[in-house]
Amino acid sequence: MADADKHFQFPRQDCALVIGGSGGVGSEICRVLARDGCDVALTYFSNEAKALAAADAVRGEGRNASTHQINIENSEAVLQLIETVAKTYGGLHTLVYAAGPLVPLIHLSKVEPALMKKHLLQDTFGFYNVVHYAIPHLRASRGSIVAVQSSAQFRYASADGLSVVPKSGVNGIMKAIAKEEGRYGIRANGVALGIIDAGSHPELMKQGFIDEAYITAAAKNVPLKVWGKPIDVAEAVSFLASSRAAFVSGQVINVDGGYHL
Repeated sequence: MADADKHFQFPRQDCALVIGGSGGVGSEICRVLARDGCDVALTYFSNEAKALAAADAVRGEGRNASTHQINIENSEAVLQLIETVAKTYGGLHTLVYAAGPLVPLIHLSKVEPALMKKHLLQDTFGFYNVVHYAIPHLRASRGSIVAVQSSAQFRYASADGLSVVPKSGVNGIMKAIAKEEGRYGIRANGVALGIIDAGSHPELMKQGFIDEAYITAAAKNVPLKVWGKPIDVAEAVSFLASSRAAFVSGQVINVDGGYHL
């Protein structure tokens, strides 16, 4: 705590809200934000055990934490969540979007419209919901938004349309907020993920959508020739959310080992 206080990068009041904070990447984002001085409210969709573990990691860094189950497609539930979090912590200074459904690798020609609609609702529309209701609180704190995205938006990966299309919508909303809300002091940025050793890629391997041969081939396409770690993403998120990036808005950092090049 002494180091965090000495180099404090976030307001001493209010909190960071991490949507999807129970995930493999989201939980590490929560911990690093806490390490850097934030109280953290985090959400989960169904896995309460992982959410509680993420909250314990936040408390282990000496900060306050709370967990909240939410379906971000539900606008009324999102509004209630934002208001509850803001009231509990005295405000909201950071919104991190680290959620999204598990995305199977399917060529677009084989993606039924109903499936694409489902992913757009769960991801793009869900992000819009939380941003919409967070804006008044972020105006009050002159806070920031960081949206986790995909490096495949910048170098398309075959059969990854169910990720790229919704995340491109997330990127568009992020840029709109950066452009329109900057006059109120709100910054909005993104972190685009490549192959990270947590979250969706291990799960996709379990479900048979990808295998070791796919991962080996994918790693060869990355200049650094390795997978990334959750900490790599979390450090980028904390940087963008903090005063260290006070004059940075509308940008995306590709945490992908150079894949997008």
